[in-house]
Amino acid sequence: MTFAPEWLTLRENADAEARSGELVEVVRATLVNRNPLTIRDLGCGTGSMGRWLAGRLGGVQHWVLHDRDPRLLGLAEASMSELKDVTVETREGDLTSLKAADLAGADLVTCSALLDLLTTDEMNALAVACVEAHVPALFTLSVAGRIELEPAEPLDAVFQDAFNAHQRRVVDGRRLLGPDAPAAAEKAFVAAGASVRTESSPWRLDAGALTREWLKGWVGAAVEQEPALAGEASEYLRRRSEASAVVHHVDLLAIPRAV
Repeated sequence: MTFAPEWLTLRENADAEARSGELVEVVRATLVNRNPLTIRDLGCGTGSMGRWLAGRLGGVQHWVLHDRDPRLLGLAEASMSELKDVTVETREGDLTSLKAADLAGADLVTCSALLDLLTTDEMNALAVACVEAHVPALFTLSVAGRIELEPAEPLDAVFQDAFNAHQRRVVDGRRLLGPDAPAAAEKAFVAAGASVRTESSPWRLDAGALTREWLKGWVGAAVEQEPALAGEASEYLRRRSEASAVVHHVDLLAIPRAV
């Protein structure tokens, strides 16, 4: 699955405001004696995670950007190469089969809004790879399956349930975690031998372009999952187009106990 750079750009400020600064402080303390830092960003998109995190970590950094979309990799490399004290390289390809050896030499593994696209087995394998490589993982903005629209109405829950079912759909024989990702990630890292801390990281959206675009995609996925909702969708979108929204996510920091 790939994402349009326009959508990634539209959501970048909301992502930045939502991510947990508290977990970054724990990362800084964990990596305090490591300089330069090597950071592997999985599913990097246009590089928004790097642009958000690099300045917060400070010091000299080398980012290895992973994505399956060469266009996004090019955009991420160009923007991140402009950051002070940051060097960049890119890796194109599938992220679902990474092993500990692939993460060798990394001081931190990151991702943003990625875990819902993995399966349970892939999540377990990623946790094992991070722990066996003795590298902390900061995984942000995993969808939690809960939204709050203001003012609320009964159809909100109907569309939410259909959307969540869509996120758990089977794609090419793979059942995606969707909103089960935060719990699955915590379970996987604990089982692999890491200490885990989570923080909520909700989008808090006023009426505007991002809210409308998110709502259109949210309703569209719900209708794809439950075609019977199609008759309600247009009028529902019209009514909700000026609503404010809280879209719940979870950030997770996993630190192998040997680190």
